[in-house]
Amino acid sequence: MFKNKTEFKKEYTRRLVESYGTTVDQTHPTEKYIALGKMVRDYANVNWKDTKQAEAQEKTKQVYYFSMEFLLGRMLTSNLKNLGIYDMVVEGLKDLGIDYKDLAELEADPGLGNGGLGRLAACFMDSAASMRYPVNGNCIRYRAGLFRQLINHQGDQVEMPDMWMYYGTPWEIRKPKHAVDVKFYGHLNVTYDENGDMHFSHVDATHIRAVPYDMAMIGSDTKMTNTLRLWSAEPADIAPRGIDYRQYLSDVENICLNVYPNDSTEEGKFLRLKQQYFFVCAGINSIIESHMHTFKKLDNLGKKIAIQLNDTHPVLAIPELMRVLMDDYGYQWDEASKITTEVMSYTNHTVMSEALEKWPTRYIRELLPRIYMIIEEIDRRFCQYVRIHCPEDPAMMERVRIIKDDQVHMANLAIIGSHSVNGVAALHSEILKKDLFRDYYRLFPERFSNKTNGITHRRWMLYSNPQLKSLMDRKIGKKYEGDYREFEKLMNYVDQPAVQDAFLSVKQERKWLLADYIEDKTGVAVNPESIFDTQAKRLHAYKRQLLNIMHVIYRYQRIKSDPEYRMVPHTYLFAAKAASSYAFAKKVIKLINRVANVVNNDPDVKDMMKVVFLPNYNVSMSEILVPGTDVSEQISTAGKEASGTGNMKFMMNGAVTLGTLDGANVEIDELVGRENDVIFGMTVDEVNEKRYNYNAREYYNNDERIRNVMNTFINTTWASDPNEFRIIYDELLMKNDEFFVLADFDAYVKAQEEIERLYQDRRAWAKMCLINIAKSGYFSSDRTIEEYAKEIWKVKQLDI
Repeated sequence: MFKNKTEFKKEYTRRLVESYGTTVDQTHPTEKYIALGKMVRDYANVNWKDTKQAEAQEKTKQVYYFSMEFLLGRMLTSNLKNLGIYDMVVEGLKDLGIDYKDLAELEADPGLGNGGLGRLAACFMDSAASMRYPVNGNCIRYRAGLFRQLINHQGDQVEMPDMWMYYGTPWEIRKPKHAVDVKFYGHLNVTYDENGDMHFSHVDATHIRAVPYDMAMIGSDTKMTNTLRLWSAEPADIAPRGIDYRQYLSDVENICLNVYPNDSTEEGKFLRLKQQYFFVCAGINSIIESHMHTFKKLDNLGKKIAIQLNDTHPVLAIPELMRVLMDDYGYQWDEASKITTEVMSYTNHTVMSEALEKWPTRYIRELLPRIYMIIEEIDRRFCQYVRIHCPEDPAMMERVRIIKDDQVHMANLAIIGSHSVNGVAALHSEILKKDLFRDYYRLFPERFSNKTNGITHRRWMLYSNPQLKSLMDRKIGKKYEGDYREFEKLMNYVDQPAVQDAFLSVKQERKWLLADYIEDKTGVAVNPESIFDTQAKRLHAYKRQLLNIMHVIYRYQRIKSDPEYRMVPHTYLFAAKAASSYAFAKKVIKLINRVANVVNNDPDVKDMMKVVFLPNYNVSMSEILVPGTDVSEQISTAGKEASGTGNMKFMMNGAVTLGTLDGANVEIDELVGRENDVIFGMTVDEVNEKRYNYNAREYYNNDERIRNVMNTFINTTWASDPNEFRIIYDELLMKNDEFFVLADFDAYVKAQEEIERLYQDRRAWAKMCLINIAKSGYFSSDRTIEEYAKEIWKVKQLDI
């Protein structure tokens, strides 16, 4: 491959000719992008090969990260920078009359997820490769993302197909030689051998071929290159039974059509369950095949393989590994169970019991007959274990068993079938031990640990915020690029006026860039001198975007009622997708947009405030939004957010956290000190105490501000139909405000006033921001991966 700019230009020109039969000038920009991407991929393939050879030679332990989501973001720039050839390529393209930025803008975000779960998985892939840990991803090759979000003239979210592979993707390599046969439906035949042991065969099944597409996960400043394996569903050679072949083709196509199909119907629920088994079955069988090729035996599987289950979606990997060990390789139950538990680890991402997956037993029994049989037996044996070990608590068995109320409780299966269970922030992990999983913690205290989430500082600061990187380089050198602990050295400079001024200049430049982006995407012109206050995250009631927009309405009402009222100029930024079937969340999005339409066009507001909803939130948008933000809104109800990673990204780019003591906000607050963030609202203990005597209507009756804001939900302030936002009004009053929006309203108003007071002292504000940056190194996913590797996976860095 090319070693310098001259060789790059020659190779790139040759590839364009050979791929498209055109000169550089005649080639379409999309073709230029694809050709460049494939060149970068092939450049990395040498490192990929060397990594695989080193792993085979050392017979190193391998980690497989099973996740339904991997939100990678655009890969061209990060791959070029991780490989250390970014400047060479940009300059070479410039010599050929090509602007690199034009090509980079053509890359679509891979539609492999929805929210924080997928962004975390992507950060882990980057950190693992950069830290030289052999960690490989396992997911589905979704042909379409969750959806592309549009906002219509009425302010409604409109879901459009997110066909992220429209131009093709240069990063994947199809590997049909590693295809796996996945079976659904059918029934079991039982036979007995001469020893009386039962043997099961799955007959009359519907067969689907899982074909892997591999993507190189390229480490920074290392040859280490891991693999993200994406499974694509294709028709099998075995004829489908009892189904028209056209229907069969449609069923196969639907498995990988998009992430999280609508599960409001039984058909949608079956499809989600199919997706989950499809990718874990393919992944487990691929791992076993690879392991057998190297070791010729499975007795050492737990010593050489670690599988991390990212939330409950991949938990069927536990009974599937049991099935393979027993049915395909003749292991007895106890041996198979011991190996499986040694291999499996489970990360929990929610404390909300309603979000813990539960599948009707009928679904699994019908779709996966052998898997259901194994789950039943795991449940039976575990119940027996509990009866023996907890005779003083006869009710415990019913609380902790896997199958109850005709449902399979996937989190229970995950805990029982894994040797490690971790939360993703200190507070979250304590809630798991003391509340949600307290019975399991009593049974298996050694299994529980905390692994606070992290973000890759390469993508989320070094690459997306070169202005801040330049300031950091000048002050503390470049060691922090590879060692997150070096961020702390910035503390030596936070009191220096010159550094404070330099930071404010960096932030102002990023705000101008963000303002241009906002106007380009929405047509709304915002004031870059105003406070940029951002809440960017999945739309959910517990994340309380509603609290944010209610405060905006309150401020607007003050402006309208008091001609003398003045506030520090503010730009309130929202970015969020709501699940297509989540009616309340979609109505909140509409409310935000209708409020924005009124506020932004009211001459009385003058230059005091603007409200903007940025549609189609994704990684690429976040890379512009995060560096330009002043205030990071992290306002979920205390005890509901497991961790969050957006809070870390904003912090690392010099935004001040406005938040509750929830998730990783607690650790941010501990690191930076209460004088360097703004914390408000009830604590977890206060929320738990208030839950039993809370009356939302009292807040409505006793607080005129709340009453005035809420009354706009049932009159024509924002829409001609007074019932347009009745669902929000009813959620707060008729359903007694489940997430304590009204209880925290006054504290939130005061917190916003404190933000304005702090912001006006520009150098003091700059010091706060610099302290946040200096303390953010702890939240690098390099640190998180180190903890997983040493404490859960017991895997060593590869010598490469």
